[in-house]
Amino acid sequence: MILGKIHSIQTLGTLDGPGVRFVVFVQGCPLRCHCCHNPDTWDFVGGQEYTPVQILEKVKKYREYFGEKGGITISGGEPLCQPDFVYELFRLCKGNGINTCLDTSGCVINKDVKKLLGVTDRVLLDIKYTDDESYKNYVGCSYSSVILFLELLDNMSINTTLRQVIIPTKNDDEENIRRLKEIKERFSCVDSVELLPFKKICSTKYEAMQIEFPFLHIDEPGIEKMAELKNLL
Repeated sequence: MILGKIHSIQTLGTLDGPGVRFVVFVQGCPLRCHCCHNPDTWDFVGGQEYTPVQILEKVKKYREYFGEKGGITISGGEPLCQPDFVYELFRLCKGNGINTCLDTSGCVINKDVKKLLGVTDRVLLDIKYTDDESYKNYVGCSYSSVILFLELLDNMSINTTLRQVIIPTKNDDEENIRRLKEIKERFSCVDSVELLPFKKICSTKYEAMQIEFPFLHIDEPGIEKMAELKNLL
């Protein structure tokens, strides 16, 4: 029996893909992003276990709210670390006419991940930075591995939204936006790019877990700065 370790569920999400989404946050992540909002999802040991069918039955209760664009989104944590579970859940959802969306960092590529992508309608790919040094310093994987994942999405013609959290002094410069634009133009699978403002509301989680929030000292970007960068993009 396939079991997935689930951190939490949001039944009517509006920020996790097209339309209204049933969002499943899986437990476990190999990365340690300095801006992470969900440090409580890092541990692979935690979470509540569900079968794909159990999640599907929950999703079906909300399908009337999805409309033409909505559906299910698997986020995390890192969904690519539980590819067998997500594959089976997405397979069942597609069999029931439910749109599937994967919110991922793109840090894992293997045959199970490729199989999962075969039942994925859209990927929200988090491009955290556009250079390898920043990835190694502030994420814990290589920039090249994420680009390889994007190349795979392009080869499979999977609709892709690029997302980047804008962090002052780290990636809020014109050069980063220029490189992000070049990525969009290079890969035909990318049909949209979203710039999201860095937030520190998650600092209470770090305090409760008694761990350091590495970017606590960094200010949140202002409305004018975000508008400027979006205009550049």
